[in-house]
Amino acid sequence: MSFFRPERPSCPAPTGHLAPLSHDIADYPDGIVLPIDKPYRWTSADVIRKVKFAAFRHFRKKNLKVGHAGTLDPLATGVLLVCIGPACKRAQEFQDHDKEYIAGIRFGATTPSYDLEKEVDRTFPYDGVTEESLRKVLPSFLGTQEQVAPLFSAKSVDGVRAYEMARKMYRNAQKGISDPDFDAAALETLQHSTITISDIELLDFSPSPSASLEMTNGVSAPGVGQNFFDLFSGEKVLVRGVTADAQSTASSRINVADTSALGLPEAHIRIACSKGTYIRAFARDLGEALGTGAHLSSLIRTKTGDFHLEDALSLEEALTLLAE
Repeated sequence: MSFFRPERPSCPAPTGHLAPLSHDIADYPDGIVLPIDKPYRWTSADVIRKVKFAAFRHFRKKNLKVGHAGTLDPLATGVLLVCIGPACKRAQEFQDHDKEYIAGIRFGATTPSYDLEKEVDRTFPYDGVTEESLRKVLPSFLGTQEQVAPLFSAKSVDGVRAYEMARKMYRNAQKGISDPDFDAAALETLQHSTITISDIELLDFSPSPSASLEMTNGVSAPGVGQNFFDLFSGEKVLVRGVTADAQSTASSRINVADTSALGLPEAHIRIACSKGTYIRAFARDLGEALGTGAHLSSLIRTKTGDFHLEDALSLEEALTLLAE
């Protein structure tokens, strides 16, 4: 079974120069798969809503199926596979493919969500976190292992998404409200998942990142980190392929904690792994292995199956394909 996937021309064309798709979905009997570089602070559902609306208008079909193959957290960017039409039948297949990420991890502080969506709840000494100690401990994460999902995750507990329970608990705790109906015991007994980390590489380490290098979602590795939103300076930097208005609308409800002022050591690590691997949980476990706390400061999915970030479309380019 084959499906349509856009391919960039050998000579790069400016945004907007991609040829629109046919208006007849029947011309794509196996469906369409669009690898989209998900914008920062957009949920995967935000992207699907945007593409679905465009696809409905383009193909003039209101019952057209549109979905994604593998959720990306709001504060992550990178390859999000959007399936249109019959390709939705293969979403699970695509989701089962191995993934690759570049993770920014800060040591010496934790957050309830293990990333920047929640504020720091605890700080820890981090004297033992060095480039040498990182290179020594990282190989221990290779191979097949058991991983406990973050509380703020899409895992289900008795049919309820863990993040729904966790966020309810978090909101109530912030208000000083005790919730007798909240099943904390069930939340704490999230099943372990068997995952495999096939490759891991330390890209860089900074004992105390310079403020001039602070980027909410950037890394120093060349060719990576195309989407930025500078929350620390208060200046908006246009996310690649998304208008400022759309960016504001999609991200207004997504909180981002600022941990840059803490001057924590930070590493960027490339991780190749199996489906179901939570990189936020990896950050947690890595911090514990180094005798400190840690949280995710940035995350980019650079690969899923044979779809690579360099071949992914910006959201604007994807919508251009579905232009009327």
